Amino acid sequence: MSMGTINYLTQKVYYSDTDAYGVVWHGSYLRWLEMGRVQWCEMTGHNLVDLENQDIVLPVVNLNVRYKSSARLNDNLIIETSVTKFNGLSVTFHQTIKSEESLKTFIEAEVEVVAISRASGKLFRRMPDILSEVFKKEVECLLPA
Repeated sequence: MSMGTINYLTQKVYYSDTDAYGVVWHGSYLRWLEMGRVQWCEMTGHNLVDLENQDIVLPVVNLNVRYKSSARLNDNLIIETSVTKFNGLSVTFHQTIKSEESLKTFIEAEVEVVAISRASGKLFRRMPDILSEVFKKEVECLLPA
């Protein structure tokens, strides 16, 4: 099985990312997941501002996060992002956030995204071709040879 495009983003944990218990606040992980998906799209040639100018926005419609361990202040993180599923209407990203030093996994997430018209707010019946081609190619990379 070949690999699709995997984006690696690094992020340091700052005090503002933590909660009263001294660990990363759960919402901080969601922000980093979003950063990873945005960077994945840019890495594959799709700037989200350019897509928005073409009346395409990509909201999250399903999010499944498994918290495994807590990151702490000053930890250096790696956010890994790849596409694992595409059905013509939605795309699913697999994302992990782990320690840069120990590679210990803090969270794993599956994030499902659809395309809607920014102007009307309505769901496209199919993912626009400009994105469909990229997502289809990514999923084909995951199939056994």
